[in-house]
Amino acid sequence: MRNPAMGMVRSELRDRPPRRRSMIERRTFLAASGAAAIGGWTRLAPATPGSDGVPVPPGFPGGITLERERFQNWSRGIVVDDLWTCRPTTTAQLVRIVNWAARVGWRVRARGYSHNWSPLIVDPLKLDRKVVLIDMTVGFTGAEMVDDLSVRVKAGTSMESMLGYIESQGCGVTSCPAPGDLTIGGVLAIDGHGTGVPASGEGDTAGRTWGTMSNRVIELTVIAWDPGLGRYALRTVDRSDPDSAALMVGLGRSLVVEAVLRVEPNHNLRCESWTSISGAELFAAPGSGGRLFADFLADSGRAEAIWYPFTANPWLKVWTVEPNRPFWAREVNSPFNYPFSDNLSDEAAGLVDQIVGGSPWLAPTFGGVMYAATVLGLTFDFAYDIWGASKNLLLYVRPTTLRVTANGYAILTRRANMQQVLHDFVQKYESLIQEYRDRDEYPINGPMEIRVTGLDHAEDVGLTGAHEAALSAVRPDAAHPEWDVAIWLDLLTLPGTPSSGSFYSELEAWLFDRHSDDDASCRVEWSKGWGYTPEGPWRSDEVVGDLVPASLGPQFDTATSTLARLDPHEVFMSDFLDRLMNTSPRPGMSNR
Repeated sequence: MRNPAMGMVRSELRDRPPRRRSMIERRTFLAASGAAAIGGWTRLAPATPGSDGVPVPPGFPGGITLERERFQNWSRGIVVDDLWTCRPTTTAQLVRIVNWAARVGWRVRARGYSHNWSPLIVDPLKLDRKVVLIDMTVGFTGAEMVDDLSVRVKAGTSMESMLGYIESQGCGVTSCPAPGDLTIGGVLAIDGHGTGVPASGEGDTAGRTWGTMSNRVIELTVIAWDPGLGRYALRTVDRSDPDSAALMVGLGRSLVVEAVLRVEPNHNLRCESWTSISGAELFAAPGSGGRLFADFLADSGRAEAIWYPFTANPWLKVWTVEPNRPFWAREVNSPFNYPFSDNLSDEAAGLVDQIVGGSPWLAPTFGGVMYAATVLGLTFDFAYDIWGASKNLLLYVRPTTLRVTANGYAILTRRANMQQVLHDFVQKYESLIQEYRDRDEYPINGPMEIRVTGLDHAEDVGLTGAHEAALSAVRPDAAHPEWDVAIWLDLLTLPGTPSSGSFYSELEAWLFDRHSDDDASCRVEWSKGWGYTPEGPWRSDEVVGDLVPASLGPQFDTATSTLARLDPHEVFMSDFLDRLMNTSPRPGMSNR
């Protein structure tokens, strides 16, 4: 049965008086944070080679565009003004570049739209000048169906483009990341995910996986060392090949050229938004009564909570498979149906300016303004209840959205334990944020985001002998086959917010300590912030060199050894990956 609370959406719409909104693009924040472009890179004015001490790639292959460009990640927490970037257009040129790098002792890093937080491409703590970024978005785009339920897609293709193409072929996916400006290669490198677990009584569908996009891999074409040829060459790796285990989530330690992915028959979704349920009710302990997050998942299977700080009610989105349009739902024929979340009101933009400018204590006011803007936006955009083809409901974050930094973790546990994990996390978050507030510190000014997925079970792709993705944050734990869900937890804040490093560090220590038994396990979300010290993310030697590898068990060392064998000249290595991967085997690693 439908959750009886669903009817309250209509009462929310009736009870809210109409009001005009003043909306502007988030240019105010972009200017305040020193941002220079919407995308992940900006072309610089030409410089005389070597005139400013930046080394010039010696003997770089001719006929391939090579320029110095600014690199900046999603939050603009990593900005480098003058990295060499090339734009090959053929696989032959790609292979030439990789072999050139091996010969002269340089490194290359594949780059897409840079919608990423972590230093997998560029390490700001130890910048490597002898590196050339390879822009995969120019010459490596496009998709074609292999059969009814599999698609061949080039690594530089955007998620939005791929989903649009397979939709035209009658196919879709169960879930995926919300932004459309992600490359397929980038999504696979960090096991990009959406939200979704089976609803009560929901049947199976051919091609469906409840895990990450990486679990859809059937075949990868990569550039890897060929010992017989004595050079790097193209290689196609089937999911049944043991090496695929390391390559499906390669963290940029390999170069994927194209992938064959499992897809499924397309379906229509309804997305209902809730802003009337308190966080205290939604994340109450199991058995508390009321409308629990776990109840919505039982009813619909797909949900996300976005909870602005210092407010009472989250923005809850609930997706339900609905073949036909429900009477109350508005049909949508394109993605990105929450324009209010891609733009700031004048009031909110002014608060961002002040917070970034040195007034962090305005975080409670900012949270309240963002909640009010969400309520009004859902009302005036008629977005409380929308319905359409899956792509149009699964993609909802544009590049113009507010640029924030974020931590990220996946908690593996039993579905029956999910509500308790959420309750404990919310209780810890609220107590910790209050401790900081009592000291007049406001480290978090962005929302909490909560999603739940299944795990990356290899059998989902329907291939005999398929391997699991060894470095996936949601690879099943052999020691705990009862764990069947992953709870993804993110906390967002504006870059440079005072005390945010200390807050994130304390919370991270609690997450690893609390979820280290037979009830649950904590792993990091590769693309987000983790490894915190008070100075910031990715600085904790204990987390980066010990806790993260140990959370993935002996498969971590096996996978990193495989990646090293496929790239013996460390052409695809970075200083950060060197810290993460080139550690001695850790004693006492679990079977996880």
